Amino acid sequence: MALSENTNGSQTCTIGTEHTLATVTSANVFQLSLDLNAMVGGTTPDILEIREYMKARSSDSERLLKVTTVVGAQVEIGYQTVPRISPHHYKVTIKQTQGTGRAVPWSIYQAQ
Repeated sequence: MALSENTNGSQTCTIGTEHTLATVTSANVFQLSLDLNAMVGGTTPDILEIREYMKARSSDSERLLKVTTVVGAQVEIGYQTVPRISPHHYKVTIKQTQGTGRAVPWSIYQAQ
């Protein structure tokens, strides 16, 4: 199975704002990859929520699939979600809930 990059970018977080990284509406297997190198620990560590959304059917409402919370400086600074199968809708967002707004480089990979 070959892999490719569907889309990518860098998101500078604003505390309390849920930033949409991408909404993909084509059929494929997708995986979000993040570089969490900029996160810091300390008495008020950075806290980042990674959210994935899906639709069961193309006509259904978007639903929250998974929330992952990352706290403080990371030893393993590369983060990847599990691969997600989607015939019609995959959306990923990040939301920083504490700390200083950080730039987070990201990419969405897909199967070919």
